[in-house]
Amino acid sequence: STSVYIGTSLDGFIAKKDGNIDWLVNFESAEIGDSYLQFIGNIDVHVIGRGTYEKVITFEPWHYEKKVFVLSNTIKVLPVHLKNKVEIISMSPHEVIKHLLSMGFSSIYIDGGEVIQQFLREDCVDELIITRIPILLVNGIPLFGLLNQPLSLKHEGTQVFQNGLVKSHYKRERS
Repeated sequence: STSVYIGTSLDGFIAKKDGNIDWLVNFESAEIGDSYLQFIGNIDVHVIGRGTYEKVITFEPWHYEKKVFVLSNTIKVLPVHLKNKVEIISMSPHEVIKHLLSMGFSSIYIDGGEVIQQFLREDCVDELIITRIPILLVNGIPLFGLLNQPLSLKHEGTQVFQNGLVKSHYKRERS
C-alpha cells in the first residue's frame, strides 16, 4: 500500500516557495513526534522526489532508517555514505510500485510535493494522512495539483493535538 503522511498550512501549502519548512518547527511536540513514529513503524520504504532529497541531504545525520528511493531524471551520483541507503530511479508511479513490490517492499511512504501530486494524478495513493497547521502561508508549494479525475476518499478518523494541529486520516475508496 502507498501512504502520504504530511503537514500543510490551512491554505494547503507544504512548504514556502523556496522549500523552507521552518514555520513547522514552532509546532513540534512529543505528541506530534509520537504520531509520526507510530506511522513510520508501519512503513518499509520511502519514495521521495529530487526537491525533498536535496533538502534532506543537508540534514546531519541522514535521518531515514529505511531504504529511500529518489525519483529523479537529473541526479546521477550519490554521496558515498548513502550508497546502500538510497537508490535513484526514474519511473512512473505505477512502475515504482511494481518495482518496489517485486523487491519485497509492501508499505510505501510517498513524500515530496511533486511526487505526491504525480502519485495522486495516477491514482496510486491508498491513504492520505494530512495534519493541518494553524497558519496561512499565502503562497508556497501546494500539496495538491490538478488531477485527471476526482478521487473518492473515506474518512478514517481525526485527531486534534494539544498544540492545535489537526490530523485527518483518509483511505482511497476504489469501486
